[in-house]
Amino acid sequence: MEATTSLPPVISSNNLVEQDPGSDSLFRASSFPSGSSDQRWRRRTSSLLARPTRQKSFGREVGHAAAETYLITGLSFKLLSYLGVGYRWITRLFSLVLYAMFLLPGFLQVGFCYFFSSHVHRSIVYGDRPRNRLDLYFPKNIDGPKPMVIFVTGGAWIIGYKAWGSLLGLQLAERDIIVASIDYRNFPQGTISDMVDDISQGISYVCNNVVEFGGDPNKIYLMGQSAGAHISACALLQQAVKESSGDGISWSVSQIRAYFGLSGGYNLLKLVDHFHGRGLYRSVFLSIMEGEKSLKHFSPEIIAQSPGLHNAVPLLPHFVLFHGTSDYSIPSNESITFADTLRKAGARAELILYNGKTHTDLFLQDPLRGGKDELFDYVVTFIHSDDKEALASDAMASPRRRFVPEILLRLAREVSPF
Repeated sequence: MEATTSLPPVISSNNLVEQDPGSDSLFRASSFPSGSSDQRWRRRTSSLLARPTRQKSFGREVGHAAAETYLITGLSFKLLSYLGVGYRWITRLFSLVLYAMFLLPGFLQVGFCYFFSSHVHRSIVYGDRPRNRLDLYFPKNIDGPKPMVIFVTGGAWIIGYKAWGSLLGLQLAERDIIVASIDYRNFPQGTISDMVDDISQGISYVCNNVVEFGGDPNKIYLMGQSAGAHISACALLQQAVKESSGDGISWSVSQIRAYFGLSGGYNLLKLVDHFHGRGLYRSVFLSIMEGEKSLKHFSPEIIAQSPGLHNAVPLLPHFVLFHGTSDYSIPSNESITFADTLRKAGARAELILYNGKTHTDLFLQDPLRGGKDELFDYVVTFIHSDDKEALASDAMASPRRRFVPEILLRLAREVSPF
């Protein structure tokens, strides 16, 4: 269950609405009066960073944290119920517990910032379906329109949750980038078409409200990790085909400046047996993907080969795919072949492989390590590439702080079940 169960209708583009964790009602976090564009923008940004009085209650924050912890625990047990509790999963569960314990010092620090930072606005409603929520991470200084990254987290299509993007959101916000981490229905609450619809609606909401959030409408980026990379790629390609066909749309693919895919899976036909061997059994996976016949319809690599994409290619943003060569959860060949397919279709695609990196190194261990991080630095430099002032500020920025001692990171990597 979630912290709240009463779901409101989609809010208007002139209002930012946040769910009060202590009630079923909604309250308005900020509204934006008319006036000159400069006055309106300054009112927006100052209002967005001013936490609502009701949200300052420590008790409410603790209650919300407890509800979110309950949800996460429920998702974890749900995953186990679908995967079965045989010898293989008892071993993996034990590994997962050890993995979480070794990284716990970092998780606690990030969790505290997530729940109590005045620059994090949680559970913004973007639709009328369960889990149609997103979190917003704001830079400390809003002195002009900022780039916006829309992030879609992974979780094996079963335990995805917007808070998984908190470390990335906090660290990108430190570099003057606004982040929107989108939640979506997981299986069995929804199947793959529901997930893609949720993400598409979340992208639409952000694109249509980016100015209200203090973002730059010309600098919107889409990023997905693991299952989130797959879902967001499906949403992007399906939207491009729909847009090129002249169908009605609520957001344009041309609004997305670049797509960052981190450790994603892009050809489901090739992954069925691989996931079965890893414990995500074929019957469960096919249920998530709505049957074997639907696999090709939700495989970005196959969509990119379809004749229907020909007219949509000019609309597509720059694709940048990241993958670790020692990723055993989703093989790096998934990104290699997808990048090659996109190039053959005429799209702009870039592939960056990290030798020896695992599925969680790029997204968890390396960010928790702090300091310099090739992937993070690449993304930030890419986003700030046409802003000399921002690039100069990045060059002068202090190294990211370490959250977890190196010995614990190494132990976590050794026992990781991913």
